[in-house]
Amino acid sequence: MQNLEWDAGRGLWVAAGAALVEEVLGHTMLRVRPPTEPVPAAIAGGSAGEVFGALVRMNDGDRHAVPKLALQRALALAASGELARQRAQSVAQRLLAEGRPIGAWAFEAPVSTVASLLGFADAQLPAVARWMGDFVACLSPLSNAEQVGQAHAASLRLLAAMRELLQAAAEGSLAAAVAKEAAAAGWQDDHAIIANLVGLLSQTYEATAGLLGNSMVALQQGAPGDDPDALVAQVMQSDPPIVNTRRFAAERCQVGGVTVEAGQAILVMLGDARRGFGHGRHACPGQQLAQQIAADCIEALRSKPLPQLSWTYRASVNARIPEFHQ
Repeated sequence: MQNLEWDAGRGLWVAAGAALVEEVLGHTMLRVRPPTEPVPAAIAGGSAGEVFGALVRMNDGDRHAVPKLALQRALALAASGELARQRAQSVAQRLLAEGRPIGAWAFEAPVSTVASLLGFADAQLPAVARWMGDFVACLSPLSNAEQVGQAHAASLRLLAAMRELLQAAAEGSLAAAVAKEAAAAGWQDDHAIIANLVGLLSQTYEATAGLLGNSMVALQQGAPGDDPDALVAQVMQSDPPIVNTRRFAAERCQVGGVTVEAGQAILVMLGDARRGFGHGRHACPGQQLAQQIAADCIEALRSKPLPQLSWTYRASVNARIPEFHQ
């Protein structure tokens, strides 16, 4: 596909192919949220909506650039050392030893690893993972009213726990690194920093768990697992966890050889273009850490023979996340 194509049934443009996807993701007139709806109507006015509205990845301009730089530097530091690798394997192995069902383990191991890196104590990790499982419902337009209500309640608990953690962040923790980089970058909005730490956990719960899950699917289908880093890198290309995203025109503009009117949406086919963690200014700052955690969780599985599994995919408009059944 060389040009954008109009999908009349869904009322939006579709962008596929690496070159066009990169053009859309780098276009200065295209935004991550509709100009008239910065926060989804279903969660606006509640605690989950307050978190959503502060997320770096859901904003453009100054509310995106400076905070992203701080997060990028802190996450790069976390991924560069051995601590993240050791923590991921330790957390994953402990959960397996505790007898977690493999389906629950695939979600809990990545988010618990990042929570541990942030500075949460081992005893807090199950609650953080449980709250995050409830919170991510607010990010999906497929969620019902009950799930949205649970997401609001979970976000209050997560914000409170994250605020307490940040106030007493231990030297060397990821939370302390984010606080340090935020100060250096001039990002002084405490609520936004705390909300984005919650957002970091939510991305881990979905995207990293999806990458881990798709790597486990590859193993079930016969892919070699002797080099977990190579396995995860290959899955990131062939079966990424995030398959599409959307962009919205802030004003009338030219994209991919056609005119896109103000307010129109573009469905961006990330998976087909092998851009599963995005591209350009909104590319995920935690891609390296996510791949490392997924690989370390796969390494932990090598200590326990993986049984034959069946799986279905979680209902989602933009992600490919398997749910395993034994």
